Amino acid sequence: MAYNELTPMEEYVILQKGTERPFSGEYNDFKVLGTFICRQCNQPLYKSTDKFDSGCGWPSFDDEISVAVERHPDPDGRRTEIICSNCKGHLGHVFLGEQFTEKDTRHCVNSVSIRFIREGDQLPEILHTEE
Repeated sequence: MAYNELTPMEEYVILQKGTERPFSGEYNDFKVLGTFICRQCNQPLYKSTDKFDSGCGWPSFDDEISVAVERHPDPDGRRTEIICSNCKGHLGHVFLGEQFTEKDTRHCVNSVSIRFIREGDQLPEILHTEE
């Protein structure tokens, strides 16, 4: 099974580890109940109940769905990259110790890396590459 087709901007962010401009993403100020999934493979990543307004310009979450997100040291040596644990697509970065929420964690996620599924709607099948 192949992954979802991506736009050039989605490829830039998800595959090339790019970043969308702050305050430009469709989910920055988005407040609806549901689940955010990986745009490339449909894996559920975040619940809307874990989304909060950090003022940073990108969607922020203080928790992820268990085992859905991997953390890796960023090549810049200062940040921690977050990726989808299924397809390894770039989501953004995670920051600790900022005290925005009680969980003291901020997943700073590019809107183009995720897609929203409204609460009550069926989640799409998770896509895997053929091995």
